Amino acid sequence: MDGTEITQQMAALGVAARAAAADLAFATPEAKTLALTAAAEAVWAQRRDILAANAKDLAYGRDKGLSEAMMDRLMLNEGRIQSIVDGLRAIAGQNDPVGAVIAEWDMPSGLHIRRVRTPLGVIGVIYESRPNVTADAAALCLKSGNAVILRGGSESYHSSSALHGCMVEGLRAAGLPEAAIQMVPTRDRAAVTEMLRMVGAIDVIVPRGGKGLVGLVQAEARVPVFAHLEGICHVYADAAADLDKARRVVLNAKTRRTGICGAAECLLIDQGFYDAHGAVLIEDLVKAGVEVRTEGVLLEVPGTVPAQPEDFGREFLDAIIAAKIVDGVDGAIAHIQRYGSQHTESILTENPVAAQRFFDRVDSAIVMHNASTQFADGGEFGMGAEIGIATGKLHARGPVGAEQLTSFKYLVEGDGAIRP
Repeated sequence: MDGTEITQQMAALGVAARAAAADLAFATPEAKTLALTAAAEAVWAQRRDILAANAKDLAYGRDKGLSEAMMDRLMLNEGRIQSIVDGLRAIAGQNDPVGAVIAEWDMPSGLHIRRVRTPLGVIGVIYESRPNVTADAAALCLKSGNAVILRGGSESYHSSSALHGCMVEGLRAAGLPEAAIQMVPTRDRAAVTEMLRMVGAIDVIVPRGGKGLVGLVQAEARVPVFAHLEGICHVYADAAADLDKARRVVLNAKTRRTGICGAAECLLIDQGFYDAHGAVLIEDLVKAGVEVRTEGVLLEVPGTVPAQPEDFGREFLDAIIAAKIVDGVDGAIAHIQRYGSQHTESILTENPVAAQRFFDRVDSAIVMHNASTQFADGGEFGMGAEIGIATGKLHARGPVGAEQLTSFKYLVEGDGAIRP
């Protein structure tokens, strides 16, 4: 397919999405719920076909030399398909955000004013590797009354196509326009370039992937973008941390799934914690097969390797973590301010004053206390799923669920009111 054909194809997707969005904005909550429920049933009924498609993607990924962590992001099994189904049903069961009254008030002039939620319109989602994003993004856009154009990664092409087909089955069952959920039918990167230029067809772009993808989108997009930078997530073990809690949380934050954006990439150990407990957190990580890149006294732990300056502030997305000793909670905050990506940070402490100072002064989208950063996920926040973790400060921040995919308008009522 040459450049002209891709341009024409993307333009056609945009026209169809814009028309579908106009219909979807007025779809009843019942129709959207039916579409999502039917899609969930289709995913489960077709799980063997989805797994067969995923096997093709895994073979493609191996041929490309993807890392073990990236292969884990790509891989589907029956348990993960069940999670996709559960996510679709959870989103179906949520309250419909469209038309919800955010605030209302009366003015002395006689005006009654309501601020209500409305769809954004057409959302373009560009993502890498994880095929489950196909279902998550489609479901959240549908729930919030938005049409969506999906452009999955080349590695997940077959899996994403299979899941997209299930979502379209759901639309069909509910009598909703099938163009409400479209998938770019090519691996060609030129399609991404076209999406970024589709002003007038796409209202916002949501990039979900690594630094390279997000950087490209932010640099080249003419369409507004929900910022989703790297997940350089920190865990800070305070002097007053409970040892057992700290050991559990640090291991989970790094090792549960190393290739997701909520995986811990840097461990900060307070000097007081080290004085009391030594390097036990580092030892646990090494025993778990994690490469710990560190400095100073922590290098005495067998199996650690010297950290390079660039290792602090790096998203590894692998069984690798940077670690260092800091001086108190303010030392941890200063490190995070310098090296963090404003994604997710966690403090481990039994000192409520230290926890509150961390909460007040760490300016990240998600700040946690005595909890694993792996909880940085919309499903774990009760959103059913999320389209990404927005690290910017405009419109949406943190997990972007259905409610965050809406804007608002003012409905103003009077009784012959005139302005003097």
